[in-house]
Amino acid sequence: MTRTVTRWWWVRHAPVKEAGGRVTGQLDLEADCSDHELIARVAVRLPQHPVWMSSQLRRARQTIDVLHKACGITGAGVEVERDVAEQDFGDWQGQTYAELEASDADRYKKFWIAPGTTRPPGGESFADVMMRVARAVERRSAAHPDADVVVVGHGGSIRAAVAQALGLGPARALALQVDPLSLTRLDRIADASGVVWSVGCVNA
Repeated sequence: MTRTVTRWWWVRHAPVKEAGGRVTGQLDLEADCSDHELIARVAVRLPQHPVWMSSQLRRARQTIDVLHKACGITGAGVEVERDVAEQDFGDWQGQTYAELEASDADRYKKFWIAPGTTRPPGGESFADVMMRVARAVERRSAAHPDADVVVVGHGGSIRAAVAQALGLGPARALALQVDPLSLTRLDRIADASGVVWSVGCVNA
């Protein structure tokens, strides 16, 4: 097996419009892409001829569109990867934290005892997110060896990707900060001896 390096450039989507303190999860909300200066600063750091990838959620697709514009790119294809979407919070999506504490107090309190491994009703745990993101990274790295992959994802999926690279468990990974329109760079290096990771930056 020859040595291959897949360079992952993770960008968190632009801020969500009118989140209103709600649990957004996989709600298909719009992004606020009005910070053109910040978008330009991210765009100038990206590689010139990457594979472009996005989750299926609107806020990620809108962000990748404005990054294309800032990069002067027209007609670029985007691979949609559902496994890099945000955590699915199930029945809790669309509710405020205050509403959850009032209406589902017992499960809400239990969730915060172990938020990395507890599933909200009808949803998935962060540990579930870590597994699906890792599967996507391995699958897409095999499809794009020795390539730059720019993927617009979410706070949860980017934490999961960093956890994969650093060997973190769910609780430790949830401590990572991932700001809107921040850049995280992770290189997957594979050869006959296995896979190692190089972390260029997180939340930069």
